[in-house]
Amino acid sequence: MKPLVGILMGSDSDLPVMEEAIKVLKGFDIPFEVEVASAHRTPEKVSHYAKTAEERGLKVIIAGAGGAAHLAGVIASETILPVIGVPIDSSPLKGIDSLLSTVQMPGGVPVATVAIGKAGARNAAILAAEILALTDERIRKGITAFREEMRKGVEEKARRVKDVYP
Repeated sequence: MKPLVGILMGSDSDLPVMEEAIKVLKGFDIPFEVEVASAHRTPEKVSHYAKTAEERGLKVIIAGAGGAAHLAGVIASETILPVIGVPIDSSPLKGIDSLLSTVQMPGGVPVATVAIGKAGARNAAILAAEILALTDERIRKGITAFREEMRKGVEEKARRVKDVYP
């Protein structure tokens, strides 16, 4: 099955964070590809990746980067596919620099930006699945079931708290 989601990270050191996105996509049985390319160290590779993404069948790109995290923005400038940026907490600024570099895009070149770190990578994959669910009923059913499981989990935890603190 051809990949529908591209996961791109600026460095292999970003993999422990981006593995959260991989887990979610696997859980929804969504085919994906993973690539390492840096907006600053391998700009030609990033440009080629973005320019050829649509012809390879990708529908959404998730880009995780730390520091001066321009990866998602560079990709968004080279494709009309939705790009979701994941700020990585890899610098002394604990990801705030990455968040600002990812979210502060000029008007006309949008990057959907999620939380810093593993929660962001997880949410990026869920958002990618929700985008795909607009045209894929199987994925839509998976998202619906996922949401129901979360709801039941919260209700169960609330019952346990009430048992202890009525």
